[in-house]
Amino acid sequence: MMTLLEIPPRSIIDRQLVNAIASRLGDVLADERLERRARNIADPTNDEEHNFARIAVHAELLRLSAARRSEGRSLLTVFDEAAITSAAIAQVLGLGRLQPLLEDDEISDIHVRGNAPVWVKMRNGVREMREPIVETDDELVELVRRAATRLSRQERRFDAGTPELNMQLPDGSRLFATMEVSMRPSLVIRRHRFEISSLNELRMRGMLTADLQEFLTAAVRARRNIVIAGGTGSGKTTLLRALINEIPPSERLVTIEDAYELGLDHFEHLHPDHDALQARPANVEGQGEVTLADLTRMALRMDPDRVIVGEVRGAEAFPMLMAMSQGNNGSMCTMHADSTRSVFPKLAAYVSMASTGLPIETVNLLLASALHFVIYISNSEHERRVASVREVVDSDGANIISNEIFSSNSEGELRRTFPLRESTREMLTHYGYDDDGSDQ
Repeated sequence: MMTLLEIPPRSIIDRQLVNAIASRLGDVLADERLERRARNIADPTNDEEHNFARIAVHAELLRLSAARRSEGRSLLTVFDEAAITSAAIAQVLGLGRLQPLLEDDEISDIHVRGNAPVWVKMRNGVREMREPIVETDDELVELVRRAATRLSRQERRFDAGTPELNMQLPDGSRLFATMEVSMRPSLVIRRHRFEISSLNELRMRGMLTADLQEFLTAAVRARRNIVIAGGTGSGKTTLLRALINEIPPSERLVTIEDAYELGLDHFEHLHPDHDALQARPANVEGQGEVTLADLTRMALRMDPDRVIVGEVRGAEAFPMLMAMSQGNNGSMCTMHADSTRSVFPKLAAYVSMASTGLPIETVNLLLASALHFVIYISNSEHERRVASVREVVDSDGANIISNEIFSSNSEGELRRTFPLRESTREMLTHYGYDDDGSDQ
């Protein structure tokens, strides 16, 4: 059977025929579910529904072939039938012409703007233009609504009253869509590679040096609090996931995310005792919103050894820092920033969003007592590399005192630049880091 990746370009497939078969398939699947429920049979699994859909489309194609033969018209080839079958099933049970892009392992990001050509970003950072996946802007809106209905774990709306949608697809990809507030309906999908899940793999891909890998391993095991900073698409979540997988399996983890991206359920053998929390928007009545700040407070009541925040960008920074400074050492988070040094004023600004009324001197005392290391990942010329690591030392009024212990030279090579504090060096040495103070 031809896979969705092998669907010919849309100019070869009879789209009108695909739409007609997809419409019929939708009716057949709905009737099948109603019949199962009338007989008190559970709804079909995903595999069962796909198998039933293939049988239903095959039956439709047999009827079509009989009709064409009786009319003296040419019959569809085996390849045509396979392509139409895949396209019709993708339109009803998947995401239509978006599905082949989702199944291409070389694609990391997908950008759709109405019925304009689609732009994709490849794993190597190269951008490519692909054919449109819809005929009209309205069709893109319907595709997003279908995704929200069939694939979301929670109630989701996508209309003029709720013009944005943020959700996770079953494969772990993150979908974000807008309408009304954008000139044309827009869809962005960021895909995650859960198979890249260790510091060793990141070292082999050039993100880390061997010395930095040993340092980070020891820092995690020594339960140091770590912030990972960088721009969009720099690999912050990938590095965070790799650091989490250095945590001993005996520890209890609670993760807090806007949309599930860390994927601890993919590493159940590494983290058998964990809970994953996800923020929730308000429902159609404007009730039931659960923010990241709410989740952070919940997490502290769930007896965690470590609290992991997928991305800090608001008032949740205050309870997170409080947790870090009150015994939940080993906690980690990511945030958007353009250097290790710029993390401190941004975190201070986020704390102010919690309306604490604390003066900057007090906020900086909190930052200095809560944070141990800040990591910055650069993303230039399609290369993602850790470019700086800073150790937090103390605070002095409106300033955070820190040392940049790793930094990149003019050639982009990461080097040791400042020695660790003696107490930190002794702690990391105890957890396996051989710090001889030299560049490696």
